[in-house]
Parts: sequence; structure tokens; C-alpha cells
Amino acid sequence: MKATFNPKKIITVSRLARSDESAEIRETIRRIALGNAIAHEGKAQINPVLGKLLGEKPQLRKKVNEIASLVKTVVQQVNSLPLEEQMELVRKQWPEMLEQEKAKVKEKKGLPPLPNVEKYDRIVTRFAPNPDAVLHLGSARAVILSHEYARMYDGTFVLRFEDTDPRLKKSALEFYVLIKEDLRWLGCEWDVEYIQSDRVEIYYEIAEKLLRNGNAYVCTCKREAFRKKITNKEPCPCRSLKPEENMKRWEAMLNGEFDEGEAVVRIKTDLNHPNPAIRDWPAFRIIDPEKYPHPRVGKRYRVWPLFAFANGVDDHLNGVTHVIRGKEHLTNQRRQEFLYAYLGWKYPEAIHYGRLKISGATLSKSEIVRGIQDGTYSGWDDPRLATFRALARRGIQPQAIRQLILDVGPNPVDVTLSWRNLYSYNRKLVDPVADRFFFVAEPLKLVVEGVEKDFVAHVPFHPDHSERGHRILEVKPRQNKAHFFVSGRDSALFKEGSFIRLMELFNIQVKEVKDAEVIAVFHSESYEKAQRGGFPLIHWLPSDAETPCHVVMPDASVIKGFAEWTLRKASVGQIVQFERFGFVRIDELDDAITAFFAHR
Repeated sequence: MKATFNPKKIITVSRLARSDESAEIRETIRRIALGNAIAHEGKAQINPVLGKLLGEKPQLRKKVNEIASLVKTVVQQVNSLPLEEQMELVRKQWPEMLEQEKAKVKEKKGLPPLPNVEKYDRIVTRFAPNPDAVLHLGSARAVILSHEYARMYDGTFVLRFEDTDPRLKKSALEFYVLIKEDLRWLGCEWDVEYIQSDRVEIYYEIAEKLLRNGNAYVCTCKREAFRKKITNKEPCPCRSLKPEENMKRWEAMLNGEFDEGEAVVRIKTDLNHPNPAIRDWPAFRIIDPEKYPHPRVGKRYRVWPLFAFANGVDDHLNGVTHVIRGKEHLTNQRRQEFLYAYLGWKYPEAIHYGRLKISGATLSKSEIVRGIQDGTYSGWDDPRLATFRALARRGIQPQAIRQLILDVGPNPVDVTLSWRNLYSYNRKLVDPVADRFFFVAEPLKLVVEGVEKDFVAHVPFHPDHSERGHRILEVKPRQNKAHFFVSGRDSALFKEGSFIRLMELFNIQVKEVKDAEVIAVFHSESYEKAQRGGFPLIHWLPSDAETPCHVVMPDASVIKGFAEWTLRKASVGQIVQFERFGFVRIDELDDAITAFFAHR
């Protein structure tokens, strides 16, 4: 006998469930449970349903025990229905959920589930950039995977600016803004934002707790002396100081009694740990605020937390459940595990993926910054760079980057991709939507004799979409001679006696080749004749229907030529295809049109 869903059959287990608001709450749970069931082959999961309910109705957190029992009951009832009936219920009452689910499934293809999601009420991931430059392809994996997993589980995606090193990784105010623009372009909108330079007092409070509990100490040893001790698995003299003395030294650090390099706070760990980098690792150091003021808080602080400390503290305090990052951070995890143990915290689930390299791309942020500063690159959107801004200017779609990263996934194995991989994803996106135009690079003059009438070429904007219409190119001969521009890249085809087909127009036979001009004679109109003869097809422009056009290539070189006048009706930012040349993005529509080359 087929099961049917009847909300009245739900057993009420509390006064909450019997209250007037219970009907609305039950209906909300039912909607969420059905959506979750459809996403998981007909079986809703209690914790994600509860987490989403509390996200939508945070006021219910005060009654979480009663609510949890009600959620369990509704989920059991939903799970008793066949998947087909679940979908039918959603289709009738919440049809938009099916469309949303289709989009999610399409985008989630190939992405493995996160571990231990059932342990958490709400999944929280984060992306934590240093605001010392714009984002580039090297950041894409951390951003996209963290964002995508948060959305998969209806969780929270945190953006956290890690800006606690005003000396070596100097932040700049512009990058707080530009990074957020990059994330929006990539389609990775965040739910919560934190800035670590606003949280220094929080780090101080935790440091003092560790110092008082004897789990940290202020070390004034010379760096070389400490390194020698730690390499030999021996404690330095500062390690045995009493908490009172450490607090005095801590106050001295804050008050300016120590200069840069004279004192650091260290977290006590296992001195016999096989990795020397984990033994009594540094958590705070002094940075001279006069020499290195912070762009946001100026000279307010002189004692700053190091990455492993601030990052570890904030992952806990920001409620991060799953940390998705490169395997180069495994050492930081081992460091932070000592910190978490001292503070009684549970370490989040950690997913470490392998290194992702793009052959031929400069992914070193320091090299990019240096190139910007010394003028090697024209800016953050220089076409030679792999920054998101440069890729966007060239016409690379954010969806292409997202799908590439999702298909690679959080694989722990190192992966090397080529630009061709990214171009392949992008081509699938832009090919169906890009209108076609003629562009003749490094133009040659072509004079065709024996043209006795006017010709009108109706060239489709897209070969697969006739509904978009045609461009009209008119050829009006003067004294039986038609004048054209053709691409200098086709010069090898122009040999005396050779036959050529001018696309969508007619066939010619080459009569004479000069340095910058080709003389030919009209041969025939028939395209079938060109096919039978194997005539090469080339694009062209009437000499009176051209407009100057410059194409900026990925190596920053510029190819000059002419585009058809119709291109002036395009808009800045539009992706078009120059036939037999490649996809480009229109950048400027000035006297000369400027386009940036994407790929073939």
C-alpha cells in the first residue's frame, strides 16, 4: 500500500507542537525536509534539516530540544514516501525548489561529500585571503570549493581578511575592496565577513589565558640560539619561566620595552615532535608600528599574532566546521592542534587538496606585485597575468573557472593544468552566445577584376542561430573591380594561379601578388564549385566598410587590423568571435575598437 503524507498524522510531542504556531513550523519543516530528501535520493537527513530550519527561524534556537524532536518526526514521515511522491508534492506546492535543485545538481557534479556533516547543525566554511594583492587562479580552488560546499549544505560561507602582518605581507586598503569585487565576479558571495585587524584584542585575551595556564611563554632567546636548542630537542631557558614572569614579559612586549626581534610568544608543544617546525612554534611577535603602520589601525598595535595562531583561533570563533585548503598547511594543522587542546576546543574537519599549477601562468603573488611595481605589467588586469581581473578582461567566464575547479575537486594529488583546459571550459560557454564578425589582421589589399555586378553577402551572426539575423556586407565594384581587405595571415594562400573562396561571396583566381596587394580575377559564384575544387575559404572586408581594430593578445602584444563596421553596434564587455581568428572581448569602442583575445 502506497504511503501518503498527512501532516495531521504527525505525533505532537510537546506543548510547542500543540501551539498555534506549530502548523506553520511543521509546514516549514516539511518543506525543508522534502527539499533535502529530493537532494539525497529520497532520504532527508535530520541535522541538515534542523540546521536550515534554525537558519531560517533563529528564534527557535531557544527551544531546540523540542524542535529537534519535531524535526525527527517530520523527517521520518517524509522519508516514508517514495521519491516520486516527494517530488510531486514539491512540484505542486514549491515548484521553484525543483529548479533550484536542478541547478545545484548540475553544478555539484563530481564533487564528493564533506566528511562528518551529520555532526554539525550547520556547515560553515571560509576563505581567508591576505589583502596584499588581488585574487588569481591560485586562489580559485580555496574560494570555489569552500563556497560550493557551503552552498551544497545550505551552510555559511565566511570571508575573513587575514591582515596581521604589516611588515612582510603589507595590506593595502584598496585590496579589501578589490578582493570582494573579485569574489562577486566569481559568483562566490559570502555570508559573513571578519577582518583580523579588528580582532587583535581577542587574540591578546587568548594569549594571556595561555600564558597564565603555563601553555605558552615569552621567549627572549636569540633566534640562532633557540633554533639550535629546538633542533636538539632541548628546551630554551625561557620555557621554564613561571606564569607570573611570562605575564610581566608580555606586558613589556605590549608597552614597548622590547624591540622587534627581542621577544616572541611561543606555544608549548612536544619537543620530541619529528617536525622541528612544530616544536614550540611562535604565536606573537613585535612589529615596529612607526616603521610599519597598519593601513587600517595605524600604529595602535605593536604585538601581532602570527598566521597559525590567528587563523586557528578564528576558525574556532567563526564557527568553521570544515577547513578546505592546500596540503602545504598540514604543518599549521599540527601546530593548531596543540592550541586547540589547551583551550578545550574541537578541531574542525580538515580537507587538504594537492597543489594546482597552471603551466605557463605566473601564480606567485610576490612576482606579480613586483611586476606591477616595476612597470613590467600594466596593472592587475594585464593580459599576461592569471589574476581574475586579467581573465575577465580577456573574456574568460567565471563559470568556466568554477566548473574547472569543481571537476578537479579537493583531490589530494598535485594537479597541473594547461591554459587549454581552461579555454575548453570557456569555449563551451561562449561559443553558443558569441556573435560572429570578420576581422582582418595585418591587412592586405585585394583587388578582384571582372566583377560585373554588385553583390550583397548575408553573413549570419551565428551559424546555429538563424533567429539572430545576418550582417550585410555590400560589394560595389568600380569599373568592374572590387576592392577588399584580407588578412595578412592568409598571404601564403595567395599564389599565382591559385583559387580561393571569399566566404559567403564568390570564388577568385589569383593573378598577381605584390608586396602589400594581391590582384585576382572573378572566377565564379558557386560554393559547390569551391567545394569540388577544394578552394580554401578566407574572410574579407569591403574596402569601404571597415573600422580600425586592435586586438591585445595574451602576451600583451597588439595585432592591428580592420573589423567590419557592424562591430560598432556591439557593446563594451561583449564576447564575440572573429571568424578564423578567435574569441575576443570588446574592451573599448573608440576611434579604433580595442578587443582582448581570449582563445581560439
